[in-house]
Amino acid sequence: MIELWSWPVPNGQKVHILLEETGLPYTVTPVNTDATDQLNRDLLDITANYRIPAILDSQGRQGPMKLCEAGAILIYLAEKAGNFIPVDPDARYVCLQWLMFQLGGIGPAFQQYSQRGSAATAEPLSQEAQRLVGVLEKRLEEDDYLAGTYSIADMAAYPWIAAASARAINLDTFPATQRWAEKLAARPAVARGMTLMQELQES
Repeated sequence: MIELWSWPVPNGQKVHILLEETGLPYTVTPVNTDATDQLNRDLLDITANYRIPAILDSQGRQGPMKLCEAGAILIYLAEKAGNFIPVDPDARYVCLQWLMFQLGGIGPAFQQYSQRGSAATAEPLSQEAQRLVGVLEKRLEEDDYLAGTYSIADMAAYPWIAAASARAINLDTFPATQRWAEKLAARPAVARGMTLMQELQES
């Protein structure tokens, strides 16, 4: 059983999607890390950084496995399930390349834009977010999925792109990315992962 600590934000949703896609059994504990009054001691036992997502796999290869950081969790769970990460070494590195692009590019840029201050700082942040979506666009003009086949790279990027309008990004100007996003949105597991705990965010 996978114990998951998470919240309905893109960094959590990418793991929600993978768990739903793999069918691995899991339980979830909601943790709003912006609310200090909801300090979760179990989460602190896994990650002193106190950030979601985090997991405890009671059936790890050599005993219980504690893991934090979304990228590491995605790789771990995909390998555990034997799916959504290529076995071929070259294809695997392509998948990891696009996963790292989300972790080091799209995620931070979109997050910074959502926390923008003055108009003077907002404009360059918007331009960088647009540029990064342009990189996705070029890749998705070449293939249906970021790594050639549906993988954790797509699952990692999708929650951020799904919220693109909130970052003042019009996907109509990125047709290949929009088609890709619509294709992912139509997957039942993606829909379940995106709406997991949504009522908590809205309350």
